[in-house]
Amino acid sequence: MFVQRITYIASAVAVAALVVTGCSAPNSGSAPQTAAKSGATIPAKPSAPVSLHILDVAGNQKLTRTMIDDFVKAHSDVISSVTWETGGAPDLVGNIKPQVASGKLSVDLVMTGTDGLSAGIGQNLWIPLVTDYGARLSNQKNYLAPAAKMQALAEGYGVETVYYPSGPLLQYNPSVVKTVPTTPAALLAWAKANPGKFGYARPANSGPGRTFLMGLPYILGDKDPKDPVNGWAKTWAYLKDLGSTISSYPTGTGQVISNMADGTWALIPTTTGWDINPRALSQEPTTIKAAPFDSFTWVTDAQYAAVPKGQTADKLSAILLLLQDMLTPDQNAKAYDNGFFYPGPAITGATLHKAPKASQEVIATYGRTWYDPLIAKAPKATPLTPALMVKAFDIWDRTIGSGKFKAK
Repeated sequence: MFVQRITYIASAVAVAALVVTGCSAPNSGSAPQTAAKSGATIPAKPSAPVSLHILDVAGNQKLTRTMIDDFVKAHSDVISSVTWETGGAPDLVGNIKPQVASGKLSVDLVMTGTDGLSAGIGQNLWIPLVTDYGARLSNQKNYLAPAAKMQALAEGYGVETVYYPSGPLLQYNPSVVKTVPTTPAALLAWAKANPGKFGYARPANSGPGRTFLMGLPYILGDKDPKDPVNGWAKTWAYLKDLGSTISSYPTGTGQVISNMADGTWALIPTTTGWDINPRALSQEPTTIKAAPFDSFTWVTDAQYAAVPKGQTADKLSAILLLLQDMLTPDQNAKAYDNGFFYPGPAITGATLHKAPKASQEVIATYGRTWYDPLIAKAPKATPLTPALMVKAFDIWDRTIGSGKFKAK
């Protein structure tokens, strides 16, 4: 089953009311300790090896599990074992909040996108790792410039582990799309000439969908690409016109990939990762191609590590050592994976030749030769703030997708 991408903050606005979901492993490891107070001095190394239970709500295992496993093998005196639990970003607060409130953590470390990170910040669930222990995370100084901007969105709470420029790009079936649209006007004209053959998923439930939504204001030259309420007049008008050719919007990117694979659709918005990974996993024909818009801005994305409040000093010590190691070039290069978050690394020097051979082969086979030059050349912008993203999703749901999707 294809790993689901991040579901953004629009789905998380009500998470405080959700009940605990998923199975959690008991908090084990060293002898019971009291929770470390905010800003307390944390030992350089745990007094005894600890076990960590990680909750992944972003598909992060695909990118960082090898980094973590390798650290455990090399530092068994710090971490004795690691277990993983997967969940959805909308359920994150409902899972973590009772643990923090009771002081009984079963989740030691959370791997999340900006959605879950922001929801947790809003509920005061995270230890301010960078604010309180930035000196222990000195490898952050080596972030790529756009990754450093994504780290700033974490407000000192999360530690960015992986980064990618995302999109928006276009993916197409060359047997159907003979002249590839490279401007919004050409895309609209093609969609009107081929009704029912272009589509995208509801942005609140889809990485490529939201990247397309947030990227259009830059391509169209809207008044303020960072203000979906007062600055997106061209974008909303364009999407409404484009929507006249679309009968329904899936509520997940997996269905979009299926539509491309079975020929239902022939043209979709995509991102670097969603272009590479489905073809590498044989979920799309290898004949599917991709193209950029003539002039556009990359809307970047990232994933983060966050620690729930109430963590013990020993476990916090181990987590800081682990994250510092993950932000070294040799470790961070493992984020290339199968192109899931291409490129993936957030750290300068984590180049492809440092990645595992299997990752190098996937990128050589399924990557695009024009990716890296375009990543270097085109401007990059961080996504909307969580509050504004919620507003953008709400406007889309009411004015573009209304009646054409089934809300989850």
